[in-house]
Amino acid sequence: MIAGIDHFVLTVASLDATCAFYQRVLGFERIDAPGRPTALAFGNQKINVHEVDRTFEPKAKSPTPGSGDFCLITDRPLDELLASLQANDVAVELGPVERIGARGAMMSVYFRDPDGNLVEVSEYQP
Repeated sequence: MIAGIDHFVLTVASLDATCAFYQRVLGFERIDAPGRPTALAFGNQKINVHEVDRTFEPKAKSPTPGSGDFCLITDRPLDELLASLQANDVAVELGPVERIGARGAMMSVYFRDPDGNLVEVSEYQP
């Protein structure tokens, strides 16, 4: 019945700081459109970004900056991600470590964005 994830929403303290982080560190594209949430696009998905005092309806019952915990899949070697994290002074919280994802074995690296959301980036193993 469900084929995938289109987008999810992060509530953040600073729209500009969050967007700059994801653009700089992960290469996401920022999309701003009048009357719509700001989005960070990557692949065929996006993250809608709501600033804590400027949320859109409908929304989560208690939108809170820093409450996100999600996994993104990379199509590049994790060494490239690690180099980007290091170049941008982003501390690795854990990894690379072995994990089991929706499609099987993968290697993951964990770090936090400016709001403290836990970001996992994984590379599926051949």
